[in-house]
Amino acid sequence: MNLTYIDAILTTLVYLASSFVLFFIGKYLYQLFHRGYNVQEELVEKDNLAFALAHTGYFIGLVLSIGGIMMGDSAGLLTDLMYIGIYGLISLILLNLSIIINDKIILREFSVKKEITEGQNAGTGVIEGASAVATGLIIMGSVYGEGGGIDTVLIYWVVGQALLILTSFVYNWITPFDVHEHIEKDNVAVGIGMAGAMIAIGNLIRHGLMHDFESWDITAESIAIDAGIGLIFLPVARLVADKILLPGQNLTDELINQDKPNIGAAIIEAFAYIGGSVLICWSL
Repeated sequence: MNLTYIDAILTTLVYLASSFVLFFIGKYLYQLFHRGYNVQEELVEKDNLAFALAHTGYFIGLVLSIGGIMMGDSAGLLTDLMYIGIYGLISLILLNLSIIINDKIILREFSVKKEITEGQNAGTGVIEGASAVATGLIIMGSVYGEGGGIDTVLIYWVVGQALLILTSFVYNWITPFDVHEHIEKDNVAVGIGMAGAMIAIGNLIRHGLMHDFESWDITAESIAIDAGIGLIFLPVARLVADKILLPGQNLTDELINQDKPNIGAAIIEAFAYIGGSVLICWSL
């Protein structure tokens, strides 16, 4: 085994170790930002599925945020580690702030904490988890690439969050029922459908941001194209799920107009949004 190969392995291990350090910092930051949650009690003692869905979504968002920092060309080990440390901490803080903001605005008509901890509302849990995943994708796009700085990351994050919140309003508008009303009734199927829409838009925003920074005009155009296509695509994807992926059945009836909401139909709807966003990214 030559020295070059050994050096490459050691460098990889250093990067991997720094990723694990950020992950564990993110784990403890969650507790700092969300003091009302007792992770051990919710997961182990109460077997709370709603919290497990929300918390798993946070971990996925955490990995995606870290991934944006780790990807790209190397500027040298020491410079890379400094970059990982600075932008890693910023990313973790932004991810936790996003969850708080999204809870207050996207699910503004009830207390998310109460629904998850007291009601064990899995519909609420899956949406909070999806908001973390979508935010992780946005942060991945924000910190990836060269030419920008901390101010660029923060502006990207603000724009991404605004578009994510806009998506929640658009989704509620294109559905023939009140999303908040049915989520508060612990309708997991409705939560899954909305979660798919949020992750899909998060992925499209990531695609619009994930390039080396050249100018605000170029970035704004890229985000506008990707997010605009995504918002227009939402009702189309819902129609596809209704008429093609669920032939012979009405999607709305399957989600809200029967005694037991059809979670399988909701998964199909969520797939239509996410799968469509992937295809759009590949096509652009």
